[in-house]
Amino acid sequence: MKNMIIFGDAQNMKELEDNSIHLVVTSPPYFNAPFDYPDLFKSYDEFLSLIRNVAKELKRVLDKGRIAAFVVDDTLIKGKKYPVVADITKIFIDEGFKYRERIVWIKPEGYIRISRRSGVLLQHPYPMYYYPDNLQESILIFQNGEFDYKRIPKELKEKSRINIEEYQKEKWYLNVWQITNVLPINNRLEKGIAAFPEEIPYRLIKLFSYKGETVLDPFMGSGTTMKVALELGRKAVGYEIDLELLDVVKKKLKIGQPVLVGDNPEFEIIIRDDVKHLRTQLQEKVAKNNKKR
Repeated sequence: MKNMIIFGDAQNMKELEDNSIHLVVTSPPYFNAPFDYPDLFKSYDEFLSLIRNVAKELKRVLDKGRIAAFVVDDTLIKGKKYPVVADITKIFIDEGFKYRERIVWIKPEGYIRISRRSGVLLQHPYPMYYYPDNLQESILIFQNGEFDYKRIPKELKEKSRINIEEYQKEKWYLNVWQITNVLPINNRLEKGIAAFPEEIPYRLIKLFSYKGETVLDPFMGSGTTMKVALELGRKAVGYEIDLELLDVVKKKLKIGQPVLVGDNPEFEIIIRDDVKHLRTQLQEKVAKNNKKR
């Protein structure tokens, strides 16, 4: 497997052979989230259909016993909360995956976006006015059948050994991870993009893959998962439907840029006919919604 970037719909991963991927780390677009993806989907059913079709493809391309990790959260739209975590879990179970784990990602209180939910009770200090602010997201861990530990050569195991000191110091052993999130502010490369912190793929790639194996992100975004995978000695494959992110991905992965030490990894970049142009349109809607507040 070579490093690949495919601009196209991940509901069809025709570029990938069966059982060719060793780990999936991704965060799908949050259903019509007003800060990131306003009105991206016509309905919640359309969003769930996307997840189901991607799950079917992941079942095919993911090697036996390997992990698909999804960073997701329930979404609040105009006062209605959608059970995204529960529905994605059910979809993956229906498609034949084993539900292995749920890790709770806790963000620092000062790093959440502005919310008016908790303030309702301050205005009305009575029962039934309680709406908490959200400090967490879920990292759902699904497994494609049972893993055969005997398949991995001893030499490769040693090359991929996990640093126990880091494991214990950073408390990876807990199912609650406290990691500072990344807000889409203007002075970042990923302006207007809901990127997750590098620490999340860093941990997942170390915990669930071996050196030289291939990591896939079917909702690539700015390319965070791929960047970390390369830094950790893995190969990287990403799908992204929004062609407007091409330049951002190239910058993050340093494609075509000079480096001080070593060589940049080579990528095959494929642009399919089913790409879309979304980023400008979404940012305009976000700005319009902010003016209404």
